Amino acid sequence: MLDNIREEKIKKMQNFVEAGIKPYPAGPFEKENSAEVLKKGIGESVKVAGRVMLFRNMGNITFIHIQDQFGRIQVVLNKKEFDGDYKLWVKNLDGGDFIGIEGARFDTRKGEKSVLVKKITLLSKSILPLPDKHKALQTQEAKFRKRYLDILFNEDVREMVIKKDKFWNAVRTFLKEKSFVEVETPVLETSAGGADATPFETHHNALDLDVYLRISMGELWQKRLMVAGMEKTFEIGRQFRNEGMDSEHLQDYTQMEFYLAYANYEKGMELVKELYRYVAQETFGTTKFTIRGFEVDLADEWQIYDYRETIKVETGIDILETELEEIEIKLQELGVKYDKKGFNLGRGIDSLWKVCRKKIGGPGFLVGVPVAVSPLAKRDEKEPRLTQRFQPIIAGSELGNGYSELNDPIDQAERFAEQQKLRDAGDDEAQMHDEDFVEALEYGMPPTCGFGMSERVFSFLMDKTARECQIFPLMKPKAKDTRNKDTRNKQNSN
Repeated sequence: MLDNIREEKIKKMQNFVEAGIKPYPAGPFEKENSAEVLKKGIGESVKVAGRVMLFRNMGNITFIHIQDQFGRIQVVLNKKEFDGDYKLWVKNLDGGDFIGIEGARFDTRKGEKSVLVKKITLLSKSILPLPDKHKALQTQEAKFRKRYLDILFNEDVREMVIKKDKFWNAVRTFLKEKSFVEVETPVLETSAGGADATPFETHHNALDLDVYLRISMGELWQKRLMVAGMEKTFEIGRQFRNEGMDSEHLQDYTQMEFYLAYANYEKGMELVKELYRYVAQETFGTTKFTIRGFEVDLADEWQIYDYRETIKVETGIDILETELEEIEIKLQELGVKYDKKGFNLGRGIDSLWKVCRKKIGGPGFLVGVPVAVSPLAKRDEKEPRLTQRFQPIIAGSELGNGYSELNDPIDQAERFAEQQKLRDAGDDEAQMHDEDFVEALEYGMPPTCGFGMSERVFSFLMDKTARECQIFPLMKPKAKDTRNKDTRNKQNSN
């Protein structure tokens, strides 16, 4: 059936070609915004372009709805007013085709704002029919696999794409107005550092070198910039983690990290609070959200949640006075599943916290995180087993990560050595030893606060999964198309 429709549409394309009309002209076509055209006065000349979404022939008059990025607009093809071959266009134009319209603004008898067509330009002939928006793309997989159609038909998805642009522009604007310098750091690294994560590995042919795709937004590189005398830097880009997928985690996503010299984690918390409020207001026009059943207002006073105390209250375990065996028993009681490969005290403590955080609505900051799960954070001066680390907590999850950066090269070298032992014992997420970074610290780095946030923040404010908020989520290749290849070969021979 689909092949028959496709063949018929190809015949229509050939009819246009025989009439001297190019089905895929290079352009340009200087169009106007459809929403702005609708504001123009009756009789004004206009030029609009977009995809044909509705085509209704009534004899000597045809009503066409075309859609561009800014909305839909009706154009009316009247045989008496049209300066072209009316019959040719009516017989061969289809839903899905891209066309350019030149004409004048007018209102129909029913008062619908429209454009009276004088001239049509075929901009692109579609040879596959658009699916019925009510019957097609019923499953999430179908929507992800043909995201371009999902965006075409679903205004909410289209609006999400626009809001995501606003979100990252707001982040950039906020930091630029604070005099931060935007930088670019390597995506390919010989040592994947700056986070606890499993990296993707690849091979650099020119240098005959195994390398990793970065797992942080240049954390160790931006700290080198602090050593170099830069004081305010940030980067927005893609990073990659070869780990599991769930509603909050992806392997390929956008991250922002900033570094602020002569500041500590307390200064960082104030800046982040201001950043989140600003970005929410600029993107969504509000600071109030319903997220996963929690009512959250970012304009409220942000609470402080103590890591050690919260876990102790919820589980009865003091993370600074416990052993791995006690944690495993508690995790089993709570029904928490975990990978025993490379499982250690740090992973156990983190697993306990992830159970506790689900009850916290926020907004607030988690503080008092132990050294065991914070290899790059400065120790707390009052309790050296803890760090000066903070994480925004919203709707039961961490939506960012920051700390007073560790700038003691001896302490950093010792922690890297401990992390390497964990890697050797099977913990693939433990951090790699980076001797070059330690050497850079030995030249001296000022007190610095660093902070990172990913597109998870956007997905939470949208109250959607992280995957839903990616424009083109990664999909496994589908089975090969078994449609009749002769039809394609026929088209290619023309």
